[in-house]
Amino acid sequence: MSPLLIRLSPIVAVVLAPLLAPSAVAYAIDLARPTEGELRIIGPEGETTGFCPLKHTDVNADVAGFFARVTVRQEFHNPTKTKIEAIYVFPLPQDAAVDAMTLTVGDRTIRAVIKEREEARAIYQDAKARGHVAGLLDQERANIFTQSVANIEPGERVLIEISYVDVLKYEEGWYEFMFPMVVGPRYIPGQPISQTGGGREPDTDEVKDASRITPPIVAEGQRTGHDLSLTVRLDPGRPPADIRSELHQIDVQRDGERTATVTLRGGATIPNRDFVLRYRTATDEVGDALLTHVDERGGFFTLILEPPARILPERLVARELIFVLDTSGSMSGFPIEKAKAVIDRAIAAMRPSDTFNVITFSGDTQILWESPRPATNDNIRAAREFVATRRGGGGTEMMKAIEAALVQPGGEQPDARGPIRVVLFLTDGYVGNDMQIIDAVRKNARTTRVFSFGVGNSVNRYLLDGMARAGRGEVEYVLLSSDADEKVSRLSQRIESPVLTDIAIDWGGAPVGDVQPGLISDLFSTKPVVIHGRYNGAFNGTIRLRGNTAAGPFERSITVGLPSTGAPHAALASLWARSKVAALTDQNLDGIMAQRPDPEIKRQIIDLGLKFALLTQFTSFVAVEELRTTIDGEVKTISVPVEMPDGVSYEGIFGEKAGRPIALGRGGLASLGYMGDAAAPTARTAVTGGAGGLPALKRVGGKPGADAARDDAERIVIERVAPAPADKLAASLRKLVEQAKTAGSAGLADGAVTIDGITFTIRDGKVDVMIRLADLSTETLAALTKLGVDALGHTKSVSLVIGRVKVAQLMALAELPVVRSIEPMK
Repeated sequence: MSPLLIRLSPIVAVVLAPLLAPSAVAYAIDLARPTEGELRIIGPEGETTGFCPLKHTDVNADVAGFFARVTVRQEFHNPTKTKIEAIYVFPLPQDAAVDAMTLTVGDRTIRAVIKEREEARAIYQDAKARGHVAGLLDQERANIFTQSVANIEPGERVLIEISYVDVLKYEEGWYEFMFPMVVGPRYIPGQPISQTGGGREPDTDEVKDASRITPPIVAEGQRTGHDLSLTVRLDPGRPPADIRSELHQIDVQRDGERTATVTLRGGATIPNRDFVLRYRTATDEVGDALLTHVDERGGFFTLILEPPARILPERLVARELIFVLDTSGSMSGFPIEKAKAVIDRAIAAMRPSDTFNVITFSGDTQILWESPRPATNDNIRAAREFVATRRGGGGTEMMKAIEAALVQPGGEQPDARGPIRVVLFLTDGYVGNDMQIIDAVRKNARTTRVFSFGVGNSVNRYLLDGMARAGRGEVEYVLLSSDADEKVSRLSQRIESPVLTDIAIDWGGAPVGDVQPGLISDLFSTKPVVIHGRYNGAFNGTIRLRGNTAAGPFERSITVGLPSTGAPHAALASLWARSKVAALTDQNLDGIMAQRPDPEIKRQIIDLGLKFALLTQFTSFVAVEELRTTIDGEVKTISVPVEMPDGVSYEGIFGEKAGRPIALGRGGLASLGYMGDAAAPTARTAVTGGAGGLPALKRVGGKPGADAARDDAERIVIERVAPAPADKLAASLRKLVEQAKTAGSAGLADGAVTIDGITFTIRDGKVDVMIRLADLSTETLAALTKLGVDALGHTKSVSLVIGRVKVAQLMALAELPVVRSIEPMK
């Protein structure tokens, strides 16, 4: 940290104490198991003044049928000797209806009230100035939120509880509950104009709230010091089956035939990737469902309609496919390799009647050919070679790619009678001008279908969902462990044989209104039609679902009843209001992005937020503890750093800055990074397991018996306990090793072996794996070769090797200290 930077900063800087001194020997870091690396608050002279104020996040979800009520508890703690204000930027699902917040100080709990955003901030700032503990919750994007907590006294703990309701996704027989854990690093286009928040990036003329959506990111090789626990209670109405988590290890407890409780194995995790829980029920049929709620505001309903079965077309139509690949820095390493694999397989699977082109974008845009070309063998070969040589780096100038892929020459529309024109965007969506991009897709897609592929373990789902919706297409999420062939097969099926298009509902005289969405999106996969609406009187009758399938017009009658009274389902009112706000926002995306919203749309959104106690871009929750005034003294503002998303390259994001201090804080005056030598400890103490399975803290050079977590005047170093070799192996690989042991000296026979839904192809006793390493040095590669690893390729930016290894050698490979994890190659 530069001396000039320290002298200028009236605000504390937050840095992470190095887990080992720079000269220490490299060791393996188990990304799946949290350890207590503590964030340091560094004062003006480089002295340690405290730790990260966010200690823990606890998530509890109750799932009933299609609906989830989720409570998020954030525990803030101040171990410093002065009052602090904590600012935390965090994600929630983009469709979540946030309708409650409480603040707990000591034994008092204060329920937050909803106010217009400017009024809520004024109340918060006034309480902060008067010395009262206060909490403020703002929405920056549909999936990005800011929690501010003022006047946390020394030694005090403050608990913030946020509640929201959401609708689960359902597709092809699988229910999905998703909880995002980290705000990924956004690329911010435009020229700097101000700094209104505590983020890494200044506000620009194109993203005027950039400093509010770019939280500081912990330095490479280090972690934030806070973790997350999660519990999901499932009551689907039918016995749940095949319960699985895509990215986390879980424990499943069966509470009865129809219910189950899911928790994170080990109790907590590093919040650096989405939690994606999927499960089936005893039958793949959804069934029609109607839920209603009536209160003094009127009647509300959510209608869930089962789609028809997919019908394959009698003849295949020609397609024009435009592949658009994000090659920006955030895609560097494994994400871009996964995206390239998807495109490569899609190109290889094209038919002679297809035409296609490839566009890549980062700081600039590259187009393979001036116009789409036929899918001949030569053209396919040239395109695959072009894709294979793409590398990640640079910014994410996505608007240029939108124009190249969607804007037709001279403003002409593609011939609707010609081939189906489909544009496929493969990106992580890490941009700050996401609302502007969705608006551009809506204005330019015309007769082109836009399919978005989110590539990564914690992508910007608001942008990706929005692009597909605006482009009348579909979204697909490609996790870093996803099977590329499966994704391509699903894409082809969706393009060629949509389940139902031109969807409409004949309400048959039912007294309904304000139905959302107003225009129902085409169904490209077997998932239900979900409608939120209002009604103003009792009704018993028949409605009709209409649309078109590959076989022609489709119609189905459904008998429904709308009661004048009934069992309360207050969450339905919140869901309707949230969908109405989303529809209004979509009408004025560009204006809201530019902070020049249409006055009438803004007024309607504010009215909805106030009437339904709903968090929106223009309404915020605020809570103030009025009965007690905190001690006098200056309040230091601390922006809580976040983890780098799993699989994202520091080098790709920060280039040469990787591993050095990363700018954060108001006005860019604070810094996040490694401690310099002056702040380094003079001694080091080994750490043994602490409560909850986390390493305990021990004093280094401090007073005997002193509590390190309370006395912030001393240096603390945390050394990680290396994980057991078996813990480095993915669960499916551990089971494969056990099968090989059972087979004895003969080993596993060549062929396919399926474990936990993953199919391994055994050839000569070997299996394809992904090996995450601490480094890719010559010594490391030599150690892999010595164990018989046939390296098929490697990615330097994320220290990943893809290769083949004998199943019998997997445990020996895991015993290498340089190996972080070994995962199956899907």
